[in-house]
Order: sequence, then C-alpha cells, then structure tokens
Amino acid sequence: MTETGGTDMVITIVQIPRTGGKPDKATSIAGASKSAPLYREVKGLIRKDFLNGEDCGGGVYLWESRAAAEAWFNDEWWGWIEERFGARPTLTYFDHYVTVDNAAGEIRVDGVATAIAAE
Repeated sequence: MTETGGTDMVITIVQIPRTGGKPDKATSIAGASKSAPLYREVKGLIRKDFLNGEDCGGGVYLWESRAAAEAWFNDEWWGWIEERFGARPTLTYFDHYVTVDNAAGEIRVDGVATAIAAE
C-alpha cells in the first residue's frame, strides 16, 4: 500500500519488431482474440491492451506491482515470445501513479478515485 491507500502499480510496454507489413485490423483482432484468454488468469495483471503499429506489435500492461510484472516477464516468457514471433521484444517498465479515466468519469491516484481541481 502507498501513502494514498493504493498500490505501487506499474505499466509495461512490450514491442515486438516485425519483418513483414502491418497486419490489417481484422487480422490483428483475430490474433489478439486468440491469445487474449491466456491473460485472464495472469496473477497481478489488471489490464492488457494489444498494439498494432507500423513496425511492431505488442502490448501495454497495467500491473498491481512490479513484482507481478517481473514474475510474468521471466526467462521462459522471453523464449516463448521469440519462438512465437521470431524476434526479440523490447520491454520497458514505467511507474504508474495517476490515471485520467474519462469512461468512468474519474481521476485516480495510486488506483484510488480522487478529486483534483483543474488549474
């Protein structure tokens, strides 16, 4: 728990380079839909968003803690991704403190809704 009553969440961004062209939307959705159920059971994972860029694919992950992220991104994971996609991904960790969630109509600090006045 943090001073604000939340947790020390982290965001990770995985980028997997590709040698071919960018898949179209339907192909990208089909691929993500195939692997999405795997992520429902990952301990400590709050959310994963799949990415489809010009030069790479990947994901943005929101984790309950850095320890949860590190448990997932272990040596076995690196081999699995390289075998699956034929390329070594990049993985970047970011501390995550403040979220603006317009869909929910709230601002959260350390995962806890709060009132922050506009300046």
